[in-house]
Amino acid sequence: MPRIGVFVCHCGENIAGTVDPAAVAEAAARFPGVVHSVHYTYMCSEPGQNLIKEAIREKRLTGVVVAACSPRMHEPTFRRACAEAGLNPYLCEMANLREHCSWVHEKVPATTQKAIDLVRIQVEKVKRNRPLYPIKVPVTKRAMVLGGGIAGIQAALDIANAGHKVILVEREPSIGGHMAQLSETFPTLDCSQCILTPRMVEVAQHPNITLYTYSELESLSGFVGNFKARIRKKARSIDEKLCTGCGVCMQKCPTKKIPSEFNAGLGMRPAIYVPFPQAVPNKPVIDRANCVFFQKGRCRVCEKFCPTKAIRFDQQDEIIEVDVGAVVVATGYTVKPTSFFPEYGYGECPDVITGLHFERLASASGPTGGVIRRPSDGRIPETVVFIACAGSRDPAKGISYCSKICCMYTAKHAMLYRHKVPQGRAYVFYMDIRAGGKMYEEFVRRAIEEDQVNYVRGRVARIYERDGRLVVCGVDTLLNGRPVELEADLVVLATAMVAHEDAETLAQKLKVSYDTDRFLSEAHPKLRPVEMNTAGIFVAGACQAPKDIPEAVAQASGAASKVAGLFSQDELTREPVVAVVNRAPPPIWSTCVGCFLCESACAYQAIEREEIRTRDGQLIKTVARVNPGLCQGCGTCVALCRSRSIDLQGFTNEQIFAEVLAL
Repeated sequence: MPRIGVFVCHCGENIAGTVDPAAVAEAAARFPGVVHSVHYTYMCSEPGQNLIKEAIREKRLTGVVVAACSPRMHEPTFRRACAEAGLNPYLCEMANLREHCSWVHEKVPATTQKAIDLVRIQVEKVKRNRPLYPIKVPVTKRAMVLGGGIAGIQAALDIANAGHKVILVEREPSIGGHMAQLSETFPTLDCSQCILTPRMVEVAQHPNITLYTYSELESLSGFVGNFKARIRKKARSIDEKLCTGCGVCMQKCPTKKIPSEFNAGLGMRPAIYVPFPQAVPNKPVIDRANCVFFQKGRCRVCEKFCPTKAIRFDQQDEIIEVDVGAVVVATGYTVKPTSFFPEYGYGECPDVITGLHFERLASASGPTGGVIRRPSDGRIPETVVFIACAGSRDPAKGISYCSKICCMYTAKHAMLYRHKVPQGRAYVFYMDIRAGGKMYEEFVRRAIEEDQVNYVRGRVARIYERDGRLVVCGVDTLLNGRPVELEADLVVLATAMVAHEDAETLAQKLKVSYDTDRFLSEAHPKLRPVEMNTAGIFVAGACQAPKDIPEAVAQASGAASKVAGLFSQDELTREPVVAVVNRAPPPIWSTCVGCFLCESACAYQAIEREEIRTRDGQLIKTVARVNPGLCQGCGTCVALCRSRSIDLQGFTNEQIFAEVLAL
């Protein structure tokens, strides 16, 4: 006979404000199988938990129903209390009287009646609960970090410094990401390369880090603690062990007019190149799309002059397979190009540039040696207009979110321009100034007050050329929408920070979710900000949402701490709420008919094929089997099973029908 205990929480006024907890407890006491029913002000408090523990011991309860708030918040709390009292934690159920009742209804008798019904449902369910036990899976204590920007570098170093092996995968020839392209960083205006390069070198020299640059993730299979990754290491066309990075091949290469990706297309590079002088690793790569040998079958100049004979024209891509226990995704972002803006000339005017272009112009390692020059004619601009929110916060263009960093780097760009061209004039068109960080507001005020940057509140409607100069047409909304027309030599757009074009493809490889803007989605924005819905995969940096450097670094360290926590034990304990395929005695063995519709529908590839054979090895039938390490308990297979052979532990058909019939 079931012996159920019901514990109703007031939750202060959250529940008791609209529901009568005493009436709920009194009604529950009359339910069949209920032998104990009480109410208390705060059931999640220590005295409240003690009420549950004492009742379990004294009343010899076989099941517990806690009528309180969201199971997402406190189910682990109450299950732990039950376990401490000697009751299997999965014989505890929660009726959500807060979100499902008190918060969505007025204080009327029907509200209390609904609360009673919610408790009745869980009482009937818990009667049919069975003890469940956590799943133990071994853990491979090696992590893989995707992306070698500042977030990926920070995550890799933190995990490696915790004593675990790390594989860092970067698809570009060098690590560093967008931070390596920056001139200075706000709000301190310290050199980006000065603070980043030591970290890059540390990654390359760390004994616990294996670095794969010019590489991409091909596929990922497995489950938390036991992933199998296939990495495509693209052919550099050089032998990295023989190459010394002397640079002779780059000097001798006859093809030198290829736009440099690192310099945002403002400078040129040869067909065999290192992205930038501080690159890690400092080994060149041959751009096969522009190399004369790969296009026409002749040249081989780099091979002739290489002192170590490291050139390998016949080198092929290599597939590397590794076992990892966790994955940190830190693949970063990109920015909208100027061609995205028809009102600004579709990118046809070379003097309308993005903020990333300006960073390279301002950088001492950039194509102009740090001198601000117009791309069109190389002249130093006397008037520069900076346009914030170019694309951001613009639902008409499909980008409704704020890119978060634009206000700050626009102020930085205006300051750098004024420092390098003291006689120049800087104008900033903005919608709102969002300076929400430590020393950020002071930084913007410094640009306005000390560097005399002219801020104009308003949107720019149009930019066109007139007599060799750019005409910027906008309005000043602080002056009742008065039209503003400025002649400028250079226009810098703070274009929207967006996800990479292949972010959706990567998400599908990892089997993680993403939002409408193709940024990767965290499991919970407040309680699990660095975890993803797929266990064992974590997110860091701007691939999740627009972020500045300090926030990206902080999130990377948070993701690394989660990985270190995962690796702290030899075995991983997982929730047993997973699907199971039924088994029956011979000659049926299982009601599964082997259609494997569940296999095609499972988003986590948790369905396997199991052969049932006689003792002498003859095949009787092939049925489905659920891998408990892979299953995430979503229930899709249960809904699709034609023969109703699959159940979700803790949510079986019998339990669900009992809940429905209770009403």
